[in-house]
Amino acid sequence: MTWTIYLSGEIHSDWRDQIIKGAGKLELPVKFTSPVTDHEASDAAGDLLKPQVPGYWRDHKSSKVNGIRTKTLLEKCDVAIVRFGDKYKQWNAAFDAGYCAAIGKPYITLHDEDIVHPLKEVDAAAMAWAETPAQVVEILHYVIKD
Repeated sequence: MTWTIYLSGEIHSDWRDQIIKGAGKLELPVKFTSPVTDHEASDAAGDLLKPQVPGYWRDHKSSKVNGIRTKTLLEKCDVAIVRFGDKYKQWNAAFDAGYCAAIGKPYITLHDEDIVHPLKEVDAAAMAWAETPAQVVEILHYVIKD
């Protein structure tokens, strides 16, 4: 079986690459998917619908277009990794984790210890909490290995 792993969350560090490379080194039978990680492209996803005015309606349209990808890939994945970084509040990552919890999709949170408290409910519904991409790879190896 090839496992599909959805990589959700912050886009300001190389955590996705670390997990992908780590899984590759272990030759895990995995396929990775993710949201659009180009911030400008994501913000402009709804611009093709009608001329845009900045603000709420532009964000609203773009979030709906992005939601097609996110919802579909989350529903199809076997497990999601949800990364919370230290630079910005990732409301989209929290939404993805909540969606996973609501549909019974297993997910692993990935974040530093200093934000355990604000993420206590998100972590409580997760199947695991990791602090490093290497720990995520170890969990995937354990779960997937024959």
